[in-house]
Amino acid sequence: MDAITVQILRNKVASLVDEMHYHFYRSGYSSIIRESRDFSCVILDREGRLIVAPPMFFHAPVYRHLVGRIRALYDGGENGAIQDGDVFVSNHPYEGGLPHVSDMAFVAPVFSGGEIVAFAGSIAHKADVGGTVPGSTSANATEMYQEGLLLPPLKIHASGQSLPDVERLILANSRQPELVRGDVRAQIAITKMGAARVAELCERFGSDTLTTAFAAILKGAADELRAALAALPAGTASAEGLFDSDGIDVDKPVRLAVTITVKDGSAHFDFSDSGPQARGPINLRPPMVEACVFYSLLGSLGPHLHFNDGMRDVLTFTYAPRTVTNSEAPAPVSNYQMTNLKLVDVIIEALAHFNPGRAAANAGSSSALGILWSRGRQGQSNLQYEIMGSAYGGGMGHDGASATATHLSNLHITPIEILESENPCRIRRFELVADSGGAGQWRGGLSYQREYELLEDAVVIRRFDRARHAPNGLNGGAAGSRSRFVLRPGTDAQHEATQSGRFELKAGDRFVLQSAGGGGFGDPARRSPAAVAADVAEGYVSATAAREQYGQSLSSSFDNARHP
Repeated sequence: MDAITVQILRNKVASLVDEMHYHFYRSGYSSIIRESRDFSCVILDREGRLIVAPPMFFHAPVYRHLVGRIRALYDGGENGAIQDGDVFVSNHPYEGGLPHVSDMAFVAPVFSGGEIVAFAGSIAHKADVGGTVPGSTSANATEMYQEGLLLPPLKIHASGQSLPDVERLILANSRQPELVRGDVRAQIAITKMGAARVAELCERFGSDTLTTAFAAILKGAADELRAALAALPAGTASAEGLFDSDGIDVDKPVRLAVTITVKDGSAHFDFSDSGPQARGPINLRPPMVEACVFYSLLGSLGPHLHFNDGMRDVLTFTYAPRTVTNSEAPAPVSNYQMTNLKLVDVIIEALAHFNPGRAAANAGSSSALGILWSRGRQGQSNLQYEIMGSAYGGGMGHDGASATATHLSNLHITPIEILESENPCRIRRFELVADSGGAGQWRGGLSYQREYELLEDAVVIRRFDRARHAPNGLNGGAAGSRSRFVLRPGTDAQHEATQSGRFELKAGDRFVLQSAGGGGFGDPARRSPAAVAADVAEGYVSATAAREQYGQSLSSSFDNARHP
């Protein structure tokens, strides 16, 4: 097939994915869709292989596992066959490969000439799918049954007809049935739209042309990655990191480890030395580990690569059973995202051995806040959900970015005006934290903090990491500041929680959330005086830290920075 036709079809699929994302975002009912953008839409080949990556990157490896399971169950087996007009649903971390039970996937086949030629799919976080805590994303579940309703891959539409009993089952298990109903129906509509658009491409170009183009797009990504790996020095590198705890054994850190071998244009990632499967909900399934690998590898190699599932042909993976990176049912997984982000730091640290020019220190991870209000604002949901950003670590030639989503996170920091207008809370402070970025030749990004005042009684679910083990610096850089969660600050009842948990608070109570700062990169003594002076002028670094951490006098350089 000629390259022009392949590029035309790749562009059309990319435009379709963008269109699906746009329409789903516009139709989303819950704040998780509107503010956190916790969803993805995709087009897949007949085997479930991703053609174009979605903005929500860590969903990307899930689809192949999910479609593989659907085909194993429904390709002429006892469950019946896949039919034109079917839509499948699943939120099962083990049966469907989903990140956690709050993420619900919908998949629809595309038929041409009586054969499956492709699939359209989507994944989106749901406001509540049951379980022991509001919002379903537990900080201290000990088995997946505590995290919410579990749906193995099954049909919710059959041959174009909806199966309302499945929707009724989902809604009966939700504390937010109206929000969930709206998001489920919007998600099904978008998935069916994607399938219909691909069918139109088959009519226009022919199904053989489409499937041949898909194969060429997948091969192109594999060839690009193979060439990029071949340019790296052959060898083996390892790294490890500690997650604060699993939320149950609160004094026991959890070890994440990887050994990477690069040779002859391929790479092998071995996670078998990671710690045992955790009791708490921080476990990962292989699709999430793969997401961390592909993300870290692309970041370490450069922005020119086009990710899709063709890259799987270039990488191999090793896991040990019943480890935190390859858990077995019924191990809980609802707090997976913070484990993802820690694992990314570990992988990037190991990859620095092969391409030091794109190395970076540890980032500050992300965290989640859920508040179930006793009443809530009139006309608004009584469930407030936020994903909190942090800061990037410094890297070769650049400082870390401050107060932002990091790596696989997907958030926009929710504006104060939105929080206060939609929820009975008041934000007392929202600011960058001076000296929170790790010192280095290239400084880590600064964390931020928010102080919340509750205007009515509420249950607060807080999930976070980096309270004990701060983000590491790299190449002589200092660690970033640790994260903090302070309850009732400035009172006799002030208390700092050092692990995730569920907290019952009263109207008038306050709490402070502070994210972790990014690690520094390189020897702080090598940071330029002008950069230190500029940091002091902006309030990023205090005069005391400038002297103690960077060993620099500020008199002349400080004046130059303030009056360039």
